[in-house]
Amino acid sequence: MTAVPITRYAWLSIATAVLTLSLKVWAYYLTDSVGMLSDAMESVVNVGAAMMALTMLTIAVRPADDDHAFGHSKAEYFASGFEGALIFVAAISIIWAAWPRLLQPQAIEPLNLGFAIALLASLFNLATAITLLKAGKKYHSITLEADAHHLMTDVWTSAGVLVAVGAIALTGWYILDPIIAIILALNILWTGWRLLQRSVAGLMDAALPSHEIEQIRTILDTYAAQEGIIYQALKTRQAGARKFVSVHILVAGQWSVQHAHDLLDKIETDIESHLFGCQVLTHLEPIEAPSKHH
Repeated sequence: MTAVPITRYAWLSIATAVLTLSLKVWAYYLTDSVGMLSDAMESVVNVGAAMMALTMLTIAVRPADDDHAFGHSKAEYFASGFEGALIFVAAISIIWAAWPRLLQPQAIEPLNLGFAIALLASLFNLATAITLLKAGKKYHSITLEADAHHLMTDVWTSAGVLVAVGAIALTGWYILDPIIAIILALNILWTGWRLLQRSVAGLMDAALPSHEIEQIRTILDTYAAQEGIIYQALKTRQAGARKFVSVHILVAGQWSVQHAHDLLDKIETDIESHLFGCQVLTHLEPIEAPSKHH
């Protein structure tokens, strides 16, 4: 992982946030709608969130130093936690605004030029969110994924308005507007909650996902069968895009140090080649000696 590919996506997010902010300010100027002004203010938050993502990604890709021997990759969790909290606030705001209309349904404003401009802004957000999600999965960056989910809250809101307008046109039931808004808000709330959970888990040194641990065990089992070794005390943790694995390898006491060292090098390289951004630390012990690590 290098700084250039990761941070350029954060710059894309900032550019999109500034563009959508400009479009929504224009929509407010054309319509003089308080709703449009509120939407524009939310885009100011998007700009701030994107700048937070850029800052944390810039820190996360710094190499390890004397004060941070395991690198700075955990910085990503501060950005993803911040974005998760913003998503939470956005969802609660939608529910807060929709609740009075649920109790007293009201006619909604017809679609106009202002909404068309806001919808265009949402399409830019959608395109950027898809790009960020793909990059987040490629580079294993929770910050990019969180920024994408944050942008998607705007997309879901615009989609909800379109669905509500269509549903009301077909049925004449104005209560569908707040119902659809609350359903979308609950979906957004769940997304924010999962991001917060992942961020806290990362800061707490959560283990790697079970399927990745199984990959590691499969590799170690292969060496155990071929070389007659035993492994134990397998520990893993995730730190942003980086993964850390430690394991004790027990070999026959009559092995030379060179032979054992070469084997451990092979094991480390094998695991690291299967897991992106992984650093493996092995500890050598003789099989004959009792170990306190199990």
